[in-house]
Amino acid sequence: MVLSRAARPRGLPGGATPVPGGCCSRSRAMAGWDGSRIANDKGAFMTGKIRDGGSTRRTWFARFRTTLFAAVGATALVGIWACTPPEASELPAEWHPALSTFAEGVAADVEADGVGGMTVALARDGEVLWSEAYGWADPAGGIAAARETIYRTGSISKSVTAVLMAILVDDGVVSLDTPLDELVPETQDMAERPPDASPDLRQVASHTAGFAREPDLDGAATGPIEGWTSRILESIPTTRYQTPPGTGYSYSNIGFGILGFGLERAAGEPFMDQVEARIFEPLGMASSTFIVGEDLLPALSRGHANGRDGEVNTEQPAREHAGRGYKVPNGGVYSTVDDLARFAAGVMGRGDVPLLSDEVRAQVLSVQTPEDPDSGYGLGFSVSTVDGRVFAGHGGSVAGYTAHLLFEPATGLTVVLLRNYNSGRTNLGGAARELLAGLPAN
Repeated sequence: MVLSRAARPRGLPGGATPVPGGCCSRSRAMAGWDGSRIANDKGAFMTGKIRDGGSTRRTWFARFRTTLFAAVGATALVGIWACTPPEASELPAEWHPALSTFAEGVAADVEADGVGGMTVALARDGEVLWSEAYGWADPAGGIAAARETIYRTGSISKSVTAVLMAILVDDGVVSLDTPLDELVPETQDMAERPPDASPDLRQVASHTAGFAREPDLDGAATGPIEGWTSRILESIPTTRYQTPPGTGYSYSNIGFGILGFGLERAAGEPFMDQVEARIFEPLGMASSTFIVGEDLLPALSRGHANGRDGEVNTEQPAREHAGRGYKVPNGGVYSTVDDLARFAAGVMGRGDVPLLSDEVRAQVLSVQTPEDPDSGYGLGFSVSTVDGRVFAGHGGSVAGYTAHLLFEPATGLTVVLLRNYNSGRTNLGGAARELLAGLPAN
């Protein structure tokens, strides 16, 4: 079981027996069923050229699973696919039904999807109480998903960018009312700009600036990570206004890209360096990064861009490890379930390192969109009220990876789901909400 030994739950029905390399083990990789651990080969892994090339069908996975079954035996294979929560007397008894339903559903879905793997966790105040991994970090390399597996988080990166903005607000570097064009004058040249339009940072971070979702620039989402700011500057003149600022919600990837660029200029320090120094390092998010180095590469899962037609492409996810154009502040973060639990605690002010003042935190976690005061978007987080309980978080989807982070500020409870494929039976956001709503608020 991929559980923290210091907080190993006991008492839930249906406990599974740990097996080497399966989801009931802390091991990051199985002793390769064919004697190899290919995913640790940087050249092959980062280009997607491992065994099956870049595109294959689910029939390949079925053949792989059949071969693996013969190699490691039925007991071990069941351990990889069908782990359910073990005994958990350290968790409240009233949590058991919701947690069992969640775990069994995810396990069944990952097995039925037959593509890759998923790591999930339940935490409170930054401490993981229960974590589980299902399926494969790299099926071609025979490496099982584990608690330590690293995934791309997609648009959860927007939450990270918004929190950096909030930290700079606390530091007096910017304010939520700072006009974006004060930091990035180039935005005055955006396409179809309404007369006198000058959105502020609050509007950009709440998707109420009126920007289009993407720029109309070929190649905007390609290019080396180190050149992302150049792509931003190239993208700005091709980015259209869809509505006047402050009049409604309009989700914008390029908006958050420009926001990150503006924060870089405001602080006089590279955006990625700021995130590392002000968020990742203080919170102990040692496995979170924008660029996966040699030290973290062995834990990186292999992305699978898949659709309902059964096609599975690994070349695009591998290619995007090297660069994704302007998409750094809005989609560039890699992380783990433990690190994102620490991040949520820091945002809520419930962990060892509160990131924000109470005043600024209240703004970040309050609905800023005009459509519905109880359900909408705050500053970098979706916020909703269900039966009097307030939940905040964000989802993410990029080529080969999907993710969801959801937390309840009043209780400090957090759910994290990270998956290394796109199309699957589990609705990550729905599963997270169902689990948190099923845990009594006490």
